[in-house]
Amino acid sequence: MNAPHFATRKALSRRHFLRGAGGTLMALPFLEAMSPAFSRAAASSPNRFVAMCATLGFHTPHLFPEAEGADYELTPYLSRLKDHRNDLTVFSGLSHPNQQGNNGHASEMTWLTSAERPGLAGFKNTISLDQLIAREIGSETRYPYLSLSTSSSSMSWTSTGVSIPGEDSPSRLFKALFIDGTESEIAEEQKQFQRGRSILDTLLGEARKLDRELGVHDREKLEEYLASVRDLEVRLEESSEWAERPKPKVDASEPRDIEDRHDAIGRQRLMNDMIVLALQTDSTRTVTFSLRGFNAVPTIAGVSQDWHNLSHHGKDPEKINELSIIEEAQFTVLNEFLGKLKSIEENGKSLLEKTSVLYGSNLGNASSHNWRNLPIILAGGGYRHGSYVAHDPENNTPLANLFVPLAQRMGLEIDQFGSSTAAGLRGLEA
Repeated sequence: MNAPHFATRKALSRRHFLRGAGGTLMALPFLEAMSPAFSRAAASSPNRFVAMCATLGFHTPHLFPEAEGADYELTPYLSRLKDHRNDLTVFSGLSHPNQQGNNGHASEMTWLTSAERPGLAGFKNTISLDQLIAREIGSETRYPYLSLSTSSSSMSWTSTGVSIPGEDSPSRLFKALFIDGTESEIAEEQKQFQRGRSILDTLLGEARKLDRELGVHDREKLEEYLASVRDLEVRLEESSEWAERPKPKVDASEPRDIEDRHDAIGRQRLMNDMIVLALQTDSTRTVTFSLRGFNAVPTIAGVSQDWHNLSHHGKDPEKINELSIIEEAQFTVLNEFLGKLKSIEENGKSLLEKTSVLYGSNLGNASSHNWRNLPIILAGGGYRHGSYVAHDPENNTPLANLFVPLAQRMGLEIDQFGSSTAAGLRGLEA
């Protein structure tokens, strides 16, 4: 594979900032001269996709308005997003079918895949939406995708149903995105890539010998395996190219990871800042962020009970009150994230307009482990927003019907994904 070609003019860096009154820094908009520094993109502003899933759900009576439409009354949670009312759409009545699994939280495995009966006998997960997008456009950026988490688990699954580990360290992520390795480190990285290619060459040679001894069915299985090996070959070649190119420079200090593992809101906020930087520098265009709860008391003023226990409130007003403190803080952080994306201009549009932000949960009622009627918010992405769209709460619309247009917006030519029944969703308007 030939190295990507770029114009010989010197590329501007994102370190070109304007300094205003009081020392305030404002990033320059995405300029044509910047594009060679970060990606293979032309001067046009690319689309991005971000998916965030809160695995302990939300208390939906504090989220869903009573009546749908553009003039809905703000609920306690939506009041935290009032600054972006016209930048987002709230959906109810959506879910993936047949999500009863081997435990009450199994549906978190399939939030981005829509595979049925998670964790039960014979279950094999399918490719997640982010990985389908990354497979199509991932070579355009240094990182085909970022799979992030507040723990080690993620929402991302390969085409063969293998879970992809989640990165939970903002400092490690920052180094991967923006800190160049030394010459010796780059050389060692290239050796690793070469070693990987040698291993793949050996595997392919052995597979060709084996092919002559197999029956028709086994040959089909082997061909699936070889296709994944060839895909890995391409990825290794692309990674090798990126290793030789300097990383973008940002006017931001390397973050320090939050040591308090119960500071869920602080950890969420810090990782959100890294996502903004990754998107702003076009280091990736596909991000997932798993917002996982835990069996402990979160470090939030006014909360004194175990978070998981609070999610199983059983309609206890005291528990719901404490749970609401946690969840209102989560929506406050989301509001900040959307605000940062909206404040960044790129080719005459805000970064939020070019980024589809999917935010929600795999549980509609965490107290009873109910996976129907999921809380779903879609922000940005260039869609018409400002409404609450209520689908049938009993006969839910497949959530995957939303996934199809999101994938299409990212350049994929598909009209079906997972359990989708239509290539679109009522309430989603371009």
